[in-house]
Amino acid sequence: MTNAQVWLLIALLGVGTYLIRFSFLGLIGDRPLPAWVLRMLRYTPVAIIPGMVAPLVLWPEATGGEMDPARLAAAGAALLVGLRSRNVLLAIGVGGAVLYGALWLSGG
Repeated sequence: MTNAQVWLLIALLGVGTYLIRFSFLGLIGDRPLPAWVLRMLRYTPVAIIPGMVAPLVLWPEATGGEMDPARLAAAGAALLVGLRSRNVLLAIGVGGAVLYGALWLSGG
């Protein structure tokens, strides 16, 4: 692809993203949403965060796509702390600490 094609694609994706968000926020943002829609929106972060994190745990770029014990331990620790405490920030913090601790211990 040429530079012009790449920038055109980026611009079109930006416009598309804006229109998708505007359709939800701009067109119906001033009306009350039905209870079932609000209930479903509560599950959005629960669906998105694992989808972003799972590839980084299972096929990390830092190891050439190979699973490693440090990242699995960090994901397991974050999962356990998240389930036990129901605190997302605490789970992320513990997962990060376990990851850096395990990498330090393994010399990675």
